[in-house]
Amino acid sequence: GGGPQIAEMLKRLNIETSFVEGLRVTDEETVEIAEMVLCGKINKSIAQSIKLAGGRAIGISGKDDSLIEVEKLQKSIVDPKTGSTKQLDLGFVGDIKKINTNILKDLINAGIIPVIAPIGVDSIGQSYNCNADTAAGAIASSLRASRLLLLTDVKGVLNKDGKLIEELTVENVADLMSDGTISGGMIPKLNTAVSAVKDGVGASIILDGRVRNALLLELYTSE
Repeated sequence: GGGPQIAEMLKRLNIETSFVEGLRVTDEETVEIAEMVLCGKINKSIAQSIKLAGGRAIGISGKDDSLIEVEKLQKSIVDPKTGSTKQLDLGFVGDIKKINTNILKDLINAGIIPVIAPIGVDSIGQSYNCNADTAAGAIASSLRASRLLLLTDVKGVLNKDGKLIEELTVENVADLMSDGTISGGMIPKLNTAVSAVKDGVGASIILDGRVRNALLLELYTSE
């Protein structure tokens, strides 16, 4: 993902943007910027960093070989005062329908790490911005991954006292969303984590990406 970088570019170009339930409202101009930032600057930078660290990596997007097939996301909200349902138009935000894993398996079998920008494509070739966590979860589920690791810039899921919740069950997540403990950008992360586990991923972990070597600590320590 690259929310902050997209926001910075939109600001530089004086293009206004907004969010609904943690999802960016993406008009035609914005999706072009998102594709440019995600597929160009960020994607290639990560692939190059892996190369410099001694690995082999190729930067691709969800459009390559129709890796991430999407339809336009249909989103609705319920007015708490009236109880009426309102349809939201998020523009070119993709609802992931299918992950075509062949290209990923080919790269992995060749010893190459795929770095995937979360830009999906519909049946007529239109680009759609996808939530990066949702895309990662869908890919992990399709590959039946042992773990899904989601990086964030906060400690993780916090309770109402601001303390870290170290372990959650599917039922816990539903309760915390209902009482408002989980909100904003953490909603799609937790929805992704839950969906991935339900679809066969061994475990979903939300990590504080600001912690040095957070991935290594998660993978190679007992705590």
